[in-house]
Amino acid sequence: MTVEARIKEKLNAALQPVLLNVINESELHAGHRSSPGTGESHFRVVVVSPVFIGKSRVERHRIVNALLKDEMGSPVHALALSTFAPGEAGAPA
Repeated sequence: MTVEARIKEKLNAALQPVLLNVINESELHAGHRSSPGTGESHFRVVVVSPVFIGKSRVERHRIVNALLKDEMGSPVHALALSTFAPGEAGAPA
């Protein structure tokens, strides 16, 4: 299973999102000194979930990071998060 697929599987199972986008941005970092060159090291995640209702941005990021703890560091080098509750200002439709 790819890293991207594992991220999607874990976030879908735990957060039951109304929207989940996992974007592999590894190619944008190819050749950078800190890039491992695996093709699956840099991701951007946009997630809208009812689990985030009433939680701060920091709390939301902690939830996602805890869910992905096995992927963080190796193989995932960088993870950009955009986390929203449904209907929240700025949340993607």
